[in-house]
Amino acid sequence: MGQWTSAVGAAQLARLLRSQTAGQGAPAGRRVPAYRALADGVRLLVLEGRVPVAARLPAERELAAALALSRTTVASAYEALRTEGFLESRRGAGSWTSVPAGSPLPTRGLDPLPPDAAESMIDLGCAALPAPEPWLSRAFQGALEQLPPYAHTHGDYPAGLPVLRQTLADRYTARGIPTMPEQIMVTTGAMGAVTATCHLFAGRSERVAVESPSYANVLQLMREAGARLVPVAMADGLAGWDIPAWRQVLRDAAPRMAYVMADFHNPTGALATEEQRRELVAAARSAGTVLIADETMSELRLEPDLQRPRPVSAFDPSGSTVVTVGSASKAFWAGLRIGWVRAAPDVIRSLVAARAYADLGSPVLEQLAVTWLLADGGWEAAGDIRRAQARENRDAVVAALRRHLPDWEFSVPDGGLTLWTRTGGLSGSRIAEAGERMGVRVPSGPRFGVDGAFEGFVRLPFTVGGTLAETAATRLAAAAHLVETGAPAATEDPRSLVA
Repeated sequence: MGQWTSAVGAAQLARLLRSQTAGQGAPAGRRVPAYRALADGVRLLVLEGRVPVAARLPAERELAAALALSRTTVASAYEALRTEGFLESRRGAGSWTSVPAGSPLPTRGLDPLPPDAAESMIDLGCAALPAPEPWLSRAFQGALEQLPPYAHTHGDYPAGLPVLRQTLADRYTARGIPTMPEQIMVTTGAMGAVTATCHLFAGRSERVAVESPSYANVLQLMREAGARLVPVAMADGLAGWDIPAWRQVLRDAAPRMAYVMADFHNPTGALATEEQRRELVAAARSAGTVLIADETMSELRLEPDLQRPRPVSAFDPSGSTVVTVGSASKAFWAGLRIGWVRAAPDVIRSLVAARAYADLGSPVLEQLAVTWLLADGGWEAAGDIRRAQARENRDAVVAALRRHLPDWEFSVPDGGLTLWTRTGGLSGSRIAEAGERMGVRVPSGPRFGVDGAFEGFVRLPFTVGGTLAETAATRLAAAAHLVETGAPAATEDPRSLVA
């Protein structure tokens, strides 16, 4: 039996490899042999998880034809990868990707680093802030006071605690979206909500339209569910959605489902206008497409005078087109893994019925904590703390980037937690790899795209401020210099500058 579990075609691998070098010349002062550049490109794809471990690579002749290289060049690259532990081969079974012994398996997502790694690595991979105390502690104290009656029950509430469902329904109603508790299902975080809706609406091989770029973890969730992703480019800068492009995709591809983030989009920070929301809902309704509207960033308005548009669901009064996803994780704290779905009652019933084969329900104590926050005013007070912290961090990150990386381009968003940054013609994947060596961890642009898109970008979250933002920019500048020249900058090791 072969040692590979999946396969990468020659055309697909060639497309991924070409995306790494698009718009980027060779580093100044050195010429990399073609076989070495190819080996480095494959290694980088494996380390980023864009080519899975144990994936069978194309035969040397096939890849050589796809890349317009000699077979000798490809054979030399494969041999270099075998020597470095990134490729295994067996006669009759072909060659498949691997990682060197003792190295951690790469993941498609970018998991948070453990807290004890903070002294040596600045983690810009996870867009999450510390808890807004004292509100977290107060919420759980309030939850413990409300817990005894629930402790006398079985504790399984597949749709969520009735008190939390009512509270969430009341909040939607107060926002101008009349909602009954029967239209709410509580989930384990926003990812639990998206997972449930994907399983209901988008079976294997179903088309799903997604913004391009889009949230990396949701993209990977859909890939693993077998969905066929149809990317729709965002408008330039922070202009929101390109509605003509959406109309064309919905009409021509007829996707069963579409996933969008109208409020401070992750990763770009764009805010869709009311007119864009109205037109997209109308286009989705005409195409018979279910529109999943992710509102996890909607509370993170960083400019106090900014008027927040009405929710996407406001333009779907019948409730037949829009399914809304919400969460406490971004607005309050990532460790509070409570999310929810708002949809038509029949959709909620289907989601609840399917949940019996998943996680059965969300933790009772956490649901009571969220209920306490929403009902007793702590949510708004904590939100003020969160927004002030994110705004201060955003301004510090922007200022530091402009000082140390003036060639990098970005538009400063009015909300959210992320800055989508063009890296001055350099490969975002190589910036990310060099950044790890310099002591700063960032996700590269292709994690947020489909099939190698956005190689010239990285995403930077507003999770550090002050001197730490300055240090992070210094390390990123050193990483960029290493990518551009192939040599470390002639300055002090940036890892020694940790605040």
